[in-house]
Amino acid sequence: MPRSLPFRRRPPAEDPQTDRTPVPQDLKVMIVAAFVIAVGYGLVAPVLPQFAASFGVGAAASGAVISAFALMRVAGAPAAGPLVTRLGERAVYLWGLGIVAGSSLATAFAPSYPLLLVLRGIGGVGSVMFTVSAMGLIARLSPPDIRGRVSGYYATAFLTGNIMGPVIGAAAATLGLRAPFAIYAAALAVAIAVAAWKLRPTSPTTDTGSIPLPMHIREAWARPTYRALLVSSFANGWTNLGARVAIIPLLGAAVAGSYGASVAGIALAVLAAGAAISQIFLAGTSDRIGRRPVMLTGLLAAAGLTALTGVVPGPWALWGVCLLTGICTGFYAPAQQAALADVVGTRRSGGAVMALFQASSDVGQILAPVLLGAVVDAAGFGPAFLISAALLVLALLAWLPRTAEPARP
Repeated sequence: MPRSLPFRRRPPAEDPQTDRTPVPQDLKVMIVAAFVIAVGYGLVAPVLPQFAASFGVGAAASGAVISAFALMRVAGAPAAGPLVTRLGERAVYLWGLGIVAGSSLATAFAPSYPLLLVLRGIGGVGSVMFTVSAMGLIARLSPPDIRGRVSGYYATAFLTGNIMGPVIGAAAATLGLRAPFAIYAAALAVAIAVAAWKLRPTSPTTDTGSIPLPMHIREAWARPTYRALLVSSFANGWTNLGARVAIIPLLGAAVAGSYGASVAGIALAVLAAGAAISQIFLAGTSDRIGRRPVMLTGLLAAAGLTALTGVVPGPWALWGVCLLTGICTGFYAPAQQAALADVVGTRRSGGAVMALFQASSDVGQILAPVLLGAVVDAAGFGPAFLISAALLVLALLAWLPRTAEPARP
C-alpha cells in the first residue's frame, strides 16, 4: 500500500504566464537602445545652456534652445501618428533616431545661435517620432501578460541612462562644449545599427485572412481607459517631468542656501533612483493584480507626497520625500504604459492614439515650469506643489470608475 504524504510541502505557487513568459529579443534591443538614448540626452543637457550662451545670447535665449526641443515634440506629435500608420513602427523608430543623431552631429559644428535653435527643433521632431513608434512597438511586441514588466524595464533603462548621462557629460565637457553632441551622435549611430540589424519588421496582424484598420482617436476615446490615460499622462508630465525638474532646484536653494544646487541635484538623483528601484522590482505588479489598482494606489501616494514636498523643512526631509515619490512614480508608470498597450492591442497600429497620449504629457511638461514658476513668485512653494498634487488627484478620479479593460491580444 503506497504511503500517503499528507505533510509534503507544496512548491511555491507561480503564475504560469507572468513567471514563464520571456521578454522577446526585439524588446531587449529596444531596452538597450533606450539606455543609450537616455545617456546621450543626459550627456548634452547640462552643457546645452552654456553652449547657447557661448554665442553671446542672454539667459532667455539660452532657455529658448531647450524650449524649442520640447515645443517641436508637441508640434510633431500629430504627424508622428499618421507616419507610424503609413510606414510602420520600425521604420519611424529608425528614422526618428537618425534625425536626432544627424541634428546632434550638426549641432556639434553649429556656427551660430539661430542654426543651433533650428537644429534643436529638428531634434525634437525626431524625438517624438522615435518615442511614439517605440510605444507602438512595445504594444505590438509585448506578450499581454508581461506588458507591465516590459514597460518597467524600458522605463528603467531610460531612468538609469538619465542618471549616468550627466556624470559622463561632466567628463566629456572637459573636451569642450561641442564634444558631448558629437559623442551623442556616435552613440545613436551604434544604437541605430543594432536596432536595424536585430529589430524585425512588424506585420499588422498574425491573421493572414484580414488586415485590421489602424485604431483612430475617435475609437480610442470611446474607451474609458483611454480617457483616463490622457488625464494621468498630462498629470505625470506636469508633475514628474515639468514641476520637479524646474521647481526642485529653486526649492533646494530655499532650504539650503548656497548649497542649494548640490541639494537639488541629490534630490533629483534620489527621485530617479527611487523610480528605477521600484520599476525593477514592482513593474510586473499590474500584470498580476490589474492596471487600475496599481494606478489608484500609485497616484494617491504620489499626490500626498507631492503636497508634502512644498513644505519640507530641510535637505534631509526633501531627499526622503523625493525617494518615496520616486518609488510611487515608478510603481504606477509601467501600469500606465501597459494600459495604453491594452487599449491598442498587438494586431493593430495605433500611431495617432499613442501620439495624443504622448502629446498630453509633453504639454504638461511645457506648461508646468512657466505656470508654477509664477505661482512660486506670487505665493511660495507650498501652493505650487499643492497644484501639482491636485492634478494627480484629478488623474486618480479619472481612474476611479472601473475603466481598466482586459489586455488585448
